[in-house]
Amino acid sequence: MDYKYMKIAIELAKLGVGRTNPNPMVGAVIVKEGEIISQGYHEYYGGPHAEVNAFRNATTSAQGATMYVTLEPCSHYGKTPPCANLIVEKGISKVVVGMMDPNPEVSGRGIALLEKNNIEVVVLDMGEELLKLNEIFLKYIKTKKPFCILKTAMTLDGKIATKTGDSKWITNETSRKQVHQLRHQVMGIMVGVGTVIADDPSLTTRLEDNQDGLDPVRIILDTRGRIPLDTKVLMQKSEAITIVATTHLMPEATKKAIEATGNQVMVLPLKDNQVDMTALIEVLGEQGLDSILIEGGATLNYSALEAGIVDKVIAYVAPKIFGGDLAKTPVGGEGISHVKDAILLEGLTTTNCDGDIVIEGYIKKEAS
Repeated sequence: MDYKYMKIAIELAKLGVGRTNPNPMVGAVIVKEGEIISQGYHEYYGGPHAEVNAFRNATTSAQGATMYVTLEPCSHYGKTPPCANLIVEKGISKVVVGMMDPNPEVSGRGIALLEKNNIEVVVLDMGEELLKLNEIFLKYIKTKKPFCILKTAMTLDGKIATKTGDSKWITNETSRKQVHQLRHQVMGIMVGVGTVIADDPSLTTRLEDNQDGLDPVRIILDTRGRIPLDTKVLMQKSEAITIVATTHLMPEATKKAIEATGNQVMVLPLKDNQVDMTALIEVLGEQGLDSILIEGGATLNYSALEAGIVDKVIAYVAPKIFGGDLAKTPVGGEGISHVKDAILLEGLTTTNCDGDIVIEGYIKKEAS
């Protein structure tokens, strides 16, 4: 039964997708005498935690009940009081935890506090399910660097545009809607200035039923300051700003003009004749961005992979064939020389998206 109620808690946690960053998604269920008396989830960053919402929603006293929570209850003061203390106060007799807190500074402390107050604690082994649910949080809390997802769309023969550069649209409408869900889940979206010049994208989030998602911060890599000052990413009326990541090669007049629009210019070191992407990721993490969706072209994709900043790849493959030696592929750049040096993916999953095939995998990191 523990796994049954934890599954419900996991589904509750998913309701907070895209709104809790950089905090985790957490769900909680309270069961008494074999019946669910309440449930709750972490709804938005800075708001009450899942445990608090579950207690608020309770239809009867939680005294002697069992609480199922996807993540170890916190024992420290942050934006909200410790949940472990509240659990003690409410008289919960047993707590079933889906995963311990990954933060090494607090891991185990919530459980210790509960056990000190004679509350039985059980930690379930939920395997990959909870790890994947909070993969963004897990990386950021440990490294303070954003979780980076490289998303690309291609034809069956691996083309991202025709030989003339035409690329609208490779994938179907259902796939494109999924991409907006992806944008809603992350805090930043990254493209190169070439994409901005060619397509003038908005880089906003548009969800189904005319519901707007939270717009991610727009990050434009522009080594020399070529971005048009009237482009949509600089003129966008959105709470999220645009960060133009550049180098000393950007003219001072361009820098001032961008800042005058209310957006940010981030001057970074020059590496291999372009923005140092490793330095960029570190600074973005310091600014609180826990996740980035890379939606660039072939050049940016190769640069991101070469710099080792990519954690996950999501490739949409449409059942179309373009052909053509001049038609671009998803990853350009210099490329590798030997098969043995190929960038490998692991943990692959494939799904059918209304005819398009979606392949997801994680970059295989060398053992440290």
